[in-house]
Amino acid sequence: MKTQPAWLDKKLFPFESKWIEIEGNQLHYIDEGKDEEETILFVHGTPEWSFGWRDLVKELRNHYRCIALDMLGFGLSDKPKHGDYTCKAHSDRLELFIHRLGLTNFNLMANDFGGGISLRYVVDNPTKVKKIMLFNTWMWSLKTDKHYSGPAKVMNTMLGKIMYLNFNFPVNVVMAAAFGDKKKLTKEIHAHYKKALPNAASRVGAYTFAKELTNASDWWQSYWDRMNVIADKPFLIFWGMKDSFIPPKELEKWKSKLPSANVVMFEDAGHFVQEEKPKEMIREIREFLK
Repeated sequence: MKTQPAWLDKKLFPFESKWIEIEGNQLHYIDEGKDEEETILFVHGTPEWSFGWRDLVKELRNHYRCIALDMLGFGLSDKPKHGDYTCKAHSDRLELFIHRLGLTNFNLMANDFGGGISLRYVVDNPTKVKKIMLFNTWMWSLKTDKHYSGPAKVMNTMLGKIMYLNFNFPVNVVMAAAFGDKKKLTKEIHAHYKKALPNAASRVGAYTFAKELTNASDWWQSYWDRMNVIADKPFLIFWGMKDSFIPPKELEKWKSKLPSANVVMFEDAGHFVQEEKPKEMIREIREFLK
C-alpha cells in the first residue's frame, strides 16, 4: 500500500493521494470535489507532477471535480528504469486512465508536454471532452526549428544524459530559469519538484522528454494536422509571455488554428503560469466553464 512521502508538505498539498495500476505500474493521482459536478482533468508537463496544480485544485474543487494524474516517471508515480516514456506511451496510458475512471464529457487542462499528450485523446475521442484549457504548449513538429532542435541534439549526447540524470537539469536549471518572477519559485516549492526526482534512476522519464522534443515530432504533427476535428470546441488559452522555452511565437500558431479561442496573456509570467498566476487563472476558468 503506497503512502505519501514524509517530505510532502500537507499544507501545500492538502489532498488525498490515490494510486491506480496501469500496465503493471502504480500511477499516482488526486481526485478532489464532488462526483456529480463538472470534471476537470489536469495533465502536466516536465518536470512537473500533480503538485503543480495545487493552487488551482484547492479553489476549483469547491465547484468542480478535479483530477490530476502524475505521469509514469514523475511525481509520486512509479519510475521503472526501462519504462516507455515516449509521448505516445504517455498518451496511451492517459487514455487507459480515463477509461478506468469512467470519465466522459469532462473538461481538460494541460500544459507543456501534457498538451500534445492529452490532445491526442481529444482528437481521437472528440465527443468525450467538453472544453479545453491550455497554456505554454505545442502540438506540431519541432524538428526543423533550431530553437528546439539545437538543445535536443545536446540532450542526445552523453553530456546531455549526465546533465539530466546526474544533475537534475530540468528541475535545478530549467525550472528556475523559466519563471517570469523568480521570487515565485520559493525554496519550499522548488524542493517539492526536486524531491520528486531524487536520483539518477528516477529521472529517466524527464530525460526521455528532452529527447522527445524532436523524436516525437512526426507523432505530434499527425494530430496537429487533424485539429480541425476539434477546432469548434471551446478553448481557453493562457500564455506566460516571458517564457523563453516555449516562446510567444508559438501562441500565434494556436491563434491561427483556433481563431475563436479565448486567449489570456500574462506579460510578467513565464512557462509555469499555474505557479505564477493561479488566482487570475481561477477567475478565468470559472468564467469559461460557466
